[in-house]
Amino acid sequence: MIRETFSDSSSASGLTSQSQSTQVSEVVQPVWQSCVLARYGAVPQVARFVSEHPAWSRGDRIVVRTDRGLEIATVLQNVRIPENEEWTGEAVRLATASDEADATQVQREAAGEFSAWIQRVGTWKLQLELIDLEWTLDRQRIFYVLNDRGAETTRMALLAAAGGFGIVHVQPVSAEGVVTGKTGGGCGTGSCGCSTEGGNHHHH
Repeated sequence: MIRETFSDSSSASGLTSQSQSTQVSEVVQPVWQSCVLARYGAVPQVARFVSEHPAWSRGDRIVVRTDRGLEIATVLQNVRIPENEEWTGEAVRLATASDEADATQVQREAAGEFSAWIQRVGTWKLQLELIDLEWTLDRQRIFYVLNDRGAETTRMALLAAAGGFGIVHVQPVSAEGVVTGKTGGGCGTGSCGCSTEGGNHHHH
C-alpha cells in the first residue's frame, strides 16, 4: 500500500512537472512570422508587411496590399515578429514589369486629374488644401491634404462618394509627413474619411 501511494504521488508529481514545463515553454518560445519592412506611398511611409517569402533583398520592388489597395513598395529589410504583433498589410509578390508599367500609368492619370480635383475642393467649399493625388494599382484614389484629421477630411470622402467616385482615401499630412491615427472603417462609408499607415491588422 505504501509503494502504491508513493507510485501515485510520483505520477502526479511528474504530470505537474510536465505541465509546468509546457507552460514555461509556451512563454519562452513565441510563434514568429516573417515580415518585410518596406517604404510605400507618394508621401513615403514605412511599414511592416507579412510575407511568405523569407528573404527579400534590400531595394526589391514588391507589390503590397494595404487598407488603401494594391501598391508598389521598396524593401528595406526582412524582419521576424511575434505572431500577435501588428502589421500594416501583406507582401503579395515581386513587382513585375507589368506592375511597374501600371504604376506609371495610374500615376500619370492621377497627375492629369489634379486640377479637376482642386476645382472640386473649391466647389464643395472644403476647408482643406489638396497637395497631391495617388492612385493605387487597383485604381483606388488617395488624396493627400494639408490638414488635421477631422470633419473636413470626412466631408471630402463623403462628397466624393456621393459624386460617384466610390470609396476614396483622404490622408492628412503635415510638414513632418503623414498624420497617423486609428481609423474606424473604409473611407467614404461615413466611418472615418481618411486612411493611415496605421490601418494596422493582427494576424489570425
